[in-house]
Amino acid sequence: MALRVYDPRPAEADSPTYGAVRTDLIAAARCPVVILAVPVSRLSDVVAAIAPHLRPGTLVVDVGSVKMMPVAIMRAGLPAGVDILGTHPLFGPQSAVGGIVGLKIAVCAVSGRRGRRAAAFLRTVLRLKVIVTTPEAHDREAAAVQGLTHLIARVLVAMEPLPTHMTTRSFSLHMQAVDMVRHDAPEVFEAIERSNPFAAEVRQRFFTLAAQIEADLAREDHSAAIARPSLMKAGTNAGA
Repeated sequence: MALRVYDPRPAEADSPTYGAVRTDLIAAARCPVVILAVPVSRLSDVVAAIAPHLRPGTLVVDVGSVKMMPVAIMRAGLPAGVDILGTHPLFGPQSAVGGIVGLKIAVCAVSGRRGRRAAAFLRTVLRLKVIVTTPEAHDREAAAVQGLTHLIARVLVAMEPLPTHMTTRSFSLHMQAVDMVRHDAPEVFEAIERSNPFAAEVRQRFFTLAAQIEADLAREDHSAAIARPSLMKAGTNAGA
């Protein structure tokens, strides 16, 4: 299919186009399928900008990492007669480097029939594993799946440099997971941690449990410190 792209940023001379043709906002909005690949923080502005130019029956799709907020924005800002589909490809450039066949995509059919046909296209033509869900169910699971992944990765990146020579298989797998998200745009982390209404609860539980483990270790260290002088004194008395 023909692909037209509007991007407010100027094109770089050596950036690949993948057969896409750059165009203006109005021309992009008048396509039969409009995919919104923008940060959640900018979605309201983009929806307001394209709304007057959308044709009846247009399918508008978002690809954000959260679903409740984008779906609410599209419902409120898009005109009647436009079909809406919320999606979240559960992969990125690093995890899809070998192809997308068999990878997962979450789909929330919001309004209209074209969204269902799009889901069938994703399943049968692109051969993705389509997970049909609701925006709330998506965000509840993503709060743990993505929220913890990106949170732990952010901490490990901050701790670098980390060992690269004497490593275990489990440590290497951890770092592979970090590498899959370390180059994501900052807006991705912000959306996952701030725009998901369930992320704060998951994050707090993680920090609470981590603090409990730290407290347990501190108590064990204190007990060991008390036990050592007693053992040394007993050994001295025995030798005497």
